Amino acid sequence: MFFKNVLLPLGLFALFVVNNANATSEKPTLIVYSYNSFISEWGPGQAIEKGFEAQCDCQLEIVALGDGVAVLNRIRLEGNRTNADVILGLDNNLLDQAKQAGIVIPHQISKPNNLNTDWWDSNFMPYDFGYFAFIYDQQKISNPPRTMHELVDNKANWKIIYQDPRTSTPGLGLLFWIKNIYGDDAASAWQKIANNTVTVTKGWSEAYGLFLKGEADFVLSYSTSPVAHIMNNNDHRYAAAIFDEGHYRQVEVAGITKYSQQPELARSFLRYLLTPEVQRQFAEKNFMYPIINIPLPDAFQQIRPVDKALEFDAKQVEQNQKAWVREWKSTISK
Repeated sequence: MFFKNVLLPLGLFALFVVNNANATSEKPTLIVYSYNSFISEWGPGQAIEKGFEAQCDCQLEIVALGDGVAVLNRIRLEGNRTNADVILGLDNNLLDQAKQAGIVIPHQISKPNNLNTDWWDSNFMPYDFGYFAFIYDQQKISNPPRTMHELVDNKANWKIIYQDPRTSTPGLGLLFWIKNIYGDDAASAWQKIANNTVTVTKGWSEAYGLFLKGEADFVLSYSTSPVAHIMNNNDHRYAAAIFDEGHYRQVEVAGITKYSQQPELARSFLRYLLTPEVQRQFAEKNFMYPIINIPLPDAFQQIRPVDKALEFDAKQVEQNQKAWVREWKSTISK
């Protein structure tokens, strides 16, 4: 409605302003804790936020907190003081920690018939998955390692950057990957890796940025990371070193916090994450495999697939993670 040359008494004007402010504030706000790259300019977060707000008659606020491990640490620290309704970006390796902390409620979402993986959980809903891998520049490395043992033994003196397992989900994934392959000899493997490590970063973004600046020959990332370069810049230089021993699988998940004041709205958001249009966002902007079967961008056909998936079950992770982190920390400190 358009008013022209109308003067309202002061009291009526104040009431008009208050009523309009209340109408605006009546929209519920859903707060999502996630990781930095999700809400970055190249990530899927902004499109997902816009799309969900268009259908929910609500406001969606995404709070970036670093990496998946940082999200878990933050929600545990805040406890019942948290404003978060949804946590997005934890993975299968953090589930037992999150469950023991008692921070989520069952999502009550039915398992899709077109699920693209064998992974499902009643408390944490998967939304994409991928495999950890070391990325390199094919213009610099013409004979990449074909096994993890070849990279670790490193006769070529390749320089490596990876992420801290205490603060980063890829870093934690590498910890499990090394343990899965080397078992009781993991400490020896870490010692060899340390001899050629440029730096251990807090999160993925910092590590990958340093790699792109030429600070290292290999960076820990995902087997699908080259898809980002192909789709964004038509750049085919970057590739993942695919190892005969296999690659550790990561399943990214979302959950509803038990402190949420908007559980039904949160549940609607999780259902939205499983829609084909959002799953395409995860493929095209998160550069991960969607959790449901949908057509993939052509760039996925231009990279080498992982032939063998490695994974510990959640109970093995929960029982051994602290000891494995101590082993890593002790070894690289020598």
